[in-house]
Amino acid sequence: METVDFAALAPARHADAALILREALAHLPSAYNAPGEAEAEVAQRTADGDWLGHAALEGERLVGWIGAIRTYSHGWEIHPLVVAPSCQRRGIGSALLAALEARARGEGVLTLFLGSDDDYGGTILFGRNLWPDAVSHVAATEATARGHALTFYRRHGYEIIGLLPDVNGAGRPDILLAKRL
Repeated sequence: METVDFAALAPARHADAALILREALAHLPSAYNAPGEAEAEVAQRTADGDWLGHAALEGERLVGWIGAIRTYSHGWEIHPLVVAPSCQRRGIGSALLAALEARARGEGVLTLFLGSDDDYGGTILFGRNLWPDAVSHVAATEATARGHALTFYRRHGYEIIGLLPDVNGAGRPDILLAKRL
C-alpha cells in the first residue's frame, strides 16, 4: 500500500473516492446515500483551498482516503477518513491517519480534531437524552457491540473533548474528539 497526496490523483479517480465514501459510511443513515451526494462531497473538498488529503493506493486501486480542513492556524479538522469496506482492518486507516498527522506536524499544527456522529447505535450515547450537562456523559462513553469509529480514534491517541447532543436528531449526538500532536 502506498500513501499519496490526494491532489496528485487524476480527476477520474474522484469517482472512486466518492464510491469509497458512500460504501464506507453506508451504515450511517445520514451519510452520502442520496444520488450524487458523495460525488458532490468529493468535488467540494477538492475545490476547497483549505482542504488537503491523502489517498491510499494498492497498485492502481484507490482503497481509502483522508482529508483535513485547515480550520484554525494551529488546528485542523479531519474530514473524512474512509476505507473501502473490503480493505478495512488491514492498517490502511492507521496509515492514512499517520500520514495526515505527519503532514500536520510539518506545517506547525498542534491539534487535530473531528466529529464522529452516532446516528446508528454505535455508542452507549445513542438514543439517550444527554441534557442537561452533556459533558458529564463523556467519561462513560464507550462503543457498543455494533462498533464505532470512537474505538479507532482512541487507539490512536484521540480523546473525547465534547458532545453535541441531538444534532443528528433526538438521541443522535456528534462526539467531538481531538489529539495534541
